Amino acid sequence: MKIIKGYCCLLVLFLCISYTSEAQLCTGSLGDPVVSLNFGAGTATFAGALGTGITTYSYVAQSFPYDGSYTVENTTAGAGNVWWSATDHTGNTGGYMMVVNASTSVTDYFYQKSVSGLCPNTTYEFAAWVVNLLRSSDNNPPNITFSILTSDGSTVIQSYTTGSIARTSSGPVWRQFGFYFTTPAGTSDVIIKMSNSSPGGAPANDLALDDITFRPCGPSVSAAITSGATSAEVCKGDATVFNLTGTVSSGYSSPAYQWQVSTDSGTTWTDIAGATSTTYARLPTGPGTYLYRMAAAQSANIGSSACRVASNVITITVDDNPDPAASSNNPSCEGDTLQLSSSTGATYSWTGPNGFTSTSQNPVINGITSAGNGTYYVTLTTALGCSNKDSTVVNVNPAPVADAGSDVNICEGSTVTLQGSGGSTYLWSPASSLSDSSIASPVASPADTTTYLLTVSNGQCKAYDEVSVFVWKKPTADAGPDQKIFEGDPAQLAGIAGGTDVTYAWTPVYNITDATILNPIVTPDSDTTYTLTVVSGDGCGTASDKVFIRVYKKIIIPNAFSPNNDGINDTWHIAKLDTYPDADVSVFNRYGQLVFKSRGYANEWKGTYDGKPLPVGTYYYVIDLKTGFGKNPTGWVVILR
Repeated sequence: MKIIKGYCCLLVLFLCISYTSEAQLCTGSLGDPVVSLNFGAGTATFAGALGTGITTYSYVAQSFPYDGSYTVENTTAGAGNVWWSATDHTGNTGGYMMVVNASTSVTDYFYQKSVSGLCPNTTYEFAAWVVNLLRSSDNNPPNITFSILTSDGSTVIQSYTTGSIARTSSGPVWRQFGFYFTTPAGTSDVIIKMSNSSPGGAPANDLALDDITFRPCGPSVSAAITSGATSAEVCKGDATVFNLTGTVSSGYSSPAYQWQVSTDSGTTWTDIAGATSTTYARLPTGPGTYLYRMAAAQSANIGSSACRVASNVITITVDDNPDPAASSNNPSCEGDTLQLSSSTGATYSWTGPNGFTSTSQNPVINGITSAGNGTYYVTLTTALGCSNKDSTVVNVNPAPVADAGSDVNICEGSTVTLQGSGGSTYLWSPASSLSDSSIASPVASPADTTTYLLTVSNGQCKAYDEVSVFVWKKPTADAGPDQKIFEGDPAQLAGIAGGTDVTYAWTPVYNITDATILNPIVTPDSDTTYTLTVVSGDGCGTASDKVFIRVYKKIIIPNAFSPNNDGINDTWHIAKLDTYPDADVSVFNRYGQLVFKSRGYANEWKGTYDGKPLPVGTYYYVIDLKTGFGKNPTGWVVILR
């Protein structure tokens, strides 16, 4: 083997390279990782220290480690403005990464691990994802050396240096670096190491590492179904045999093949017994998702997973028969709404009692009857064409027929027995005016017109009906307040009549404008009592009330008299003043002196004062009739001789 600047040039087309500062990553196919370190994931910011001997750096649980230390965390947001705010390179929620603040020494290493069980003369890729965390300085950017050493660590078999990993200006950028090499003859154990090739300091050579892998590298291996597809989906029971074909590019002098299958999404792979050619006839299986790939290696190494590479993955999905999950709300009573339902599919076909059919996923039958009792079937078909049938049983109970009876009329204060029927139990509402709201025929005594709701049940279902009890109000009469008028004046009565369907009339009917209205005009010539009578047209009785009209006589006041004992006009005679027994009569002279005073007018004034005749002249009077209304008479009277 010829060494070119520290690297071996493999005599195979897929691997021949020369030394450069760029990553020397595998250009063929890779095998399963012999070493894989992604630092895990968690909810805590820091994951804890790595194991003994893995790194020469000191662990600190802080977002910004000091020079020569590291931490394992899921974000560098806590480091401030010196570093980019980075998360693990795959973007996993809570994913951890190794964050390094490089020391000023270049003799330390970030990561080291012993690897055993390798195959001699086999190519492997050693790689890791790296991000330059520096935001504002490019002094001593990260520079990492990937090395393969002998198992005792004394000799470097091969190495690769990334060169300066440049700072980015718009944010953290993860890049994969690494190289591949071929194990020497007789070598199965090595040490892989990532070393610091640039001194640290503030700020310099600050980086994060993630997803460190060491895995076989070989020729390009591809696989497909004969049709050229890399996936297929069929229904349970499908008898299709899928012929899988693999191809391997040149590189192996004596290639060998092994088909593998995984049923856990590629977490583990199992060799398929006897499937050791470039073709494989995949026979029908039960439901599930099956992943297939073809592994390849030198024939001497095909038995070791650490020495072989694998093709792309072929996915064959066998869909189980869909579960229609037919169900219903199973309405308990006739008249309810039946809601059928099934799980999600592409098409649906429902059949059921009474000629029912539907192509809806969740059909609805409003007002279900007992004719809809029975079993409903649905056939659900997926977009792929897988179908299955399921059923659900519906048992609708007959509903009772509620009858609350006919509407009735009663007089206020009366009662009526309601007549409910149609069920085994009863409930009336409102219950406040009923003798018992839980019997078929309670006694109702509503104060006002009331509609009662009857709920009947037969033990499974309920039904409802209403009945109205119309309450006719008893007649009421209010003739209004008593009134006072002067003889010849009118008075308007103010009657009020209440009740349902009533008529009314006033008595007596003389000196009244209309005895059949509530507010007629009356002009009685003497004290009169009027009676308002209100009669129910529905037979709910009669009511009456009285109003008294007090009629005061009009007095006639002469303005002169001659008290000369000639028998003519000897007294001041005021006609009809005797009808006012409580009247006060006062007479004053022109000087305002009281010359006559009397309560009532039993003794007419004779023009005297203290028994002596008063002189001829004009005198002034005030008469208080004590009626409480109207204007009291005032004026003058002349004494003549």
